[in-house]
Amino acid sequence: VQLVESGGGLVPPGGSLRLSCVASGFTFSTYTMNWYRQSPGQGRAFVASVTGSGGDTHYTDSVKGRFTISRDNAKSTVYLQMNSLKPEDTAVYYCSQLSYNAWGQGTQVTVSS
Repeated sequence: VQLVESGGGLVPPGGSLRLSCVASGFTFSTYTMNWYRQSPGQGRAFVASVTGSGGDTHYTDSVKGRFTISRDNAKSTVYLQMNSLKPEDTAVYYCSQLSYNAWGQGTQVTVSS
């Protein structure tokens, strides 16, 4: 099982980024996929999840209305569209599949002027 994230970077407050995570090694469409993030000095925290069909999503309260998780099962890819970014969104963002305890390498998102 392999997860590879991309799309992080430096953006000003109020900006947008789209993270991608390409999965391999398992039947992607069968499993819920997750995004987590880890800020400096803090533990890894749940951000969002999407079920295998894409029909059900969940978000941590702090990102509701700003972030959107989605997936393309034909491409074995899960996305995190992040809008109206705030400095407190600065973190390393990880894609995960918890049934396999699989995690990507992470992608850095920095929100700063």
